Amino acid sequence: MRAEPTCPRCAGPLHAPGLWSSDWSCGADGVVLPRQPSRRPGPGGLAAVVHDARVPVWTPWPLPLGWLVTGFTTVGDERSGARAVAVAVSGPGLLSGPADMIVIAEEPGIGLGAHYAGLEGGDPGEGFDDSPPHVKLDVSGPTATSGRVVPMWAVGDRPDRAVFVGEAMGDWLWAVLWPAEAGVLLVERQHLLDLREPGMEIDLPYGAHTPRLDE
Repeated sequence: MRAEPTCPRCAGPLHAPGLWSSDWSCGADGVVLPRQPSRRPGPGGLAAVVHDARVPVWTPWPLPLGWLVTGFTTVGDERSGARAVAVAVSGPGLLSGPADMIVIAEEPGIGLGAHYAGLEGGDPGEGFDDSPPHVKLDVSGPTATSGRVVPMWAVGDRPDRAVFVGEAMGDWLWAVLWPAEAGVLLVERQHLLDLREPGMEIDLPYGAHTPRLDE
């Protein structure tokens, strides 16, 4: 049986639109857009995400050595389109064991990035960018002659993960990495590619679906 949509902020159950309301709603967070069940990694899953996306579909490119794309998640429905997109990549950790990174693009107030970051509310909160940025990422579309540099700030206090957030193309950009020491990957100034460009031919390597997307 196919899993049901959940709240993007708390992963709790939702009340679907009905006779008296056209909105999805969460008992804890009120009216929200639905977080759809994660999609398995592969060309079909990517094509469905790109088709629905109203925000960038970011992936690190080239991927770190030995890393693979391991799934996708979106927030939205057939009326709204995908107003948040998460792309998961996984690979060998720098010290020991496997590591995971989820890159999220979302419109303000959606809350998916904050959920993966372990933060309350829908956004990173006031004052997160009061200090100099902790890392910078290069972002571009595949046919762009030049990209842009996005400053990112470390947020959150969960000891099991590293979280960075900034703004790109008018949307929040989050990078959440497990375990926390995997955050040093971003110190090397990763390049993010928006996969929405029509006709793009990039041979993404796919791996097993990561359970991180369904947390």
